[in-house]
Amino acid sequence: MKVPVEIEDEKAEKAEKDEKDEAMDPEEERARVEAAIRAGEEAAEQELAADAGKLREERDELQKKLADVEDQIEAAKTEASEAKDRMLRLQADWENYRRRTAAERLAEKDRAAEGLVTNLLPVIDDIERAIEHAGATEDDAQLKQFVDGVSAVHAKMLAVLSKEGVEPIDPAGEPFDPLAHQAVGRVEDAEAYDETVAQVYQKGYRMGERVIRTAMVTVTYGGPKRPEEQADDADANNDAEKDES
Repeated sequence: MKVPVEIEDEKAEKAEKDEKDEAMDPEEERARVEAAIRAGEEAAEQELAADAGKLREERDELQKKLADVEDQIEAAKTEASEAKDRMLRLQADWENYRRRTAAERLAEKDRAAEGLVTNLLPVIDDIERAIEHAGATEDDAQLKQFVDGVSAVHAKMLAVLSKEGVEPIDPAGEPFDPLAHQAVGRVEDAEAYDETVAQVYQKGYRMGERVIRTAMVTVTYGGPKRPEEQADDADANNDAEKDES
C-alpha cells in the first residue's frame, strides 16, 4: 500500500523539528522559556487590568447608587423634619386658639354677668332707699312687717350676688380711694383725717377684683394728715387693685 505524500511530508517536518530541538542551545531554550513566562505574565497583567477596570466601573456604579440612596435618605429626613415642624406649629396654633376661645367665652360670660348685675344695682338702690325711708316713719306693725319682708328679699338678693362674687363697697370712715370711690363733695372736718370718706350717697360694687360701680361719697378736708402707716396700707391696697384690674 502506498503512503500519501502529505503524510510523508508531515513526518519529515516533525523529524526535522525534533532534530532541531535536540540540537537547540540551552541558552536559547532558557530565553524561550523566559519569553514564554513574560508573555504569560503580560497576558495575566492585561487580564488583571481588564478585571480591575470592570471592578472600578462596578465600584463607581455602586458609589453612585449609594450617593443617590443617601440623597433620598436626606430628602426624606428633611421632609420628615418639615412635617414635624408643621405639626408642632399646627398644634401650637390649636392650643392658642383653644385657650383664646376659652378666655373669650369666660370674658363674654363675665361681661354678661356684669351687665346683668349692673342693671340690677339701681333696683337694689331703690329697695335700700325704700327700707331706709320706711324705717324712719312712725311705728306701725303692718308697715314694720312689710319692711321686714322687703329687707328679707333684699338680703336674699345680696346673698345671690355674693355667690357670683359681687360685694358692696360701703367705705364710710375709710381712706378715700379714687379707684373705688367717686367724690361728689367735700366736707370740712378738723377732727377726721384728711381725705377720709365722710358720707356714702350711693354704694359701689365690686365683682371679683373688678370695680363695676364706684361708690359716690363726700370727702373730708381740713383735718390732720393720715399717719404714714395707714397711708402706706391704703396705697398698697390701691396698687394691688391696679395690678388685679
